Amino acid sequence: MIISASRRTDIPAYYSDWFFNRVKEGFVLTRNPMNFRQVRRVEFSSDTVNGIVFWTKNPAPMFSRIEELQDFMYYFQYTVTPYGKDIEPNVLRKDTNTLDTFKKLSEIVGPDRVIWRYDPILINVKYTAEYHLQAFEKIAKKLCDYTHKVIISFIDTDYKAVKSNTDKLQLAEFPTETKTQLVSNFASIARSCGLTVYACAQKLNLQEFGVGRARCIDNELFEKLHGHGLNIKKDKNQRSECGCAASVDIGMYNTCLNGCLYCYANYIPKAIVTNQNKHNPYSAFIIDDSKIPNILTDEIQTL
Repeated sequence: MIISASRRTDIPAYYSDWFFNRVKEGFVLTRNPMNFRQVRRVEFSSDTVNGIVFWTKNPAPMFSRIEELQDFMYYFQYTVTPYGKDIEPNVLRKDTNTLDTFKKLSEIVGPDRVIWRYDPILINVKYTAEYHLQAFEKIAKKLCDYTHKVIISFIDTDYKAVKSNTDKLQLAEFPTETKTQLVSNFASIARSCGLTVYACAQKLNLQEFGVGRARCIDNELFEKLHGHGLNIKKDKNQRSECGCAASVDIGMYNTCLNGCLYCYANYIPKAIVTNQNKHNPYSAFIIDDSKIPNILTDEIQTL
């Protein structure tokens, strides 16, 4: 089993103490986001967990306790983009802090286990294609000794949360020709820095530029890190373009405080603060419930 921590919220940035407490306790309870009454118990043990994938814009809160993960294999999907507070209002500043944190994480766990995410890519009057080219090259040159991969994607406006922020994002037309040219230039810059570019869940065929399909939950990487094969199938619950292996996500929607306008996971703004106030780092749930059910198996149960 691979644990995703988490596509739904930034656990390292805002819920790291809760996460480490769950590791210490040996289990976590997670709800089905489509049916809140369905609860699953996820065991935290080296016998049941093949790997953990962290998704974050700031892993620094984990540094003081990261040795508690010594029995587990894990890696980080670390997003570093060139947007300001107009797009990412609560994200660590990009000029120094984020890059220094990225480098420190790489020094702790190694460059194979820190994957740079430059996504999603959006175009407007301020963040033009040329702006992205310059920003991508600047970041790539600073991170080239600290990672081997960079994953890109373009903004998906089909999500409810993104649609509600369309006016704030002030998106410009982003034709296929512009996208492919941008990716071609990204790939060239990455190669010059010793990096390989992968595209996350994109319908465009980008292989001619040397850009493969990303596996953000990457069973092959875990096999490499473990030194042996793993019997983990493709995730059938993701989009057809997604290359991810199956995983169990332990996060929760409407709980991330980064406030990114392009985020699909925060679609009820009023719920974010409410949920944060209900968070208890010692609860089995990421957001505390007044009554914690006694669930002893990993089978999904309806309360």
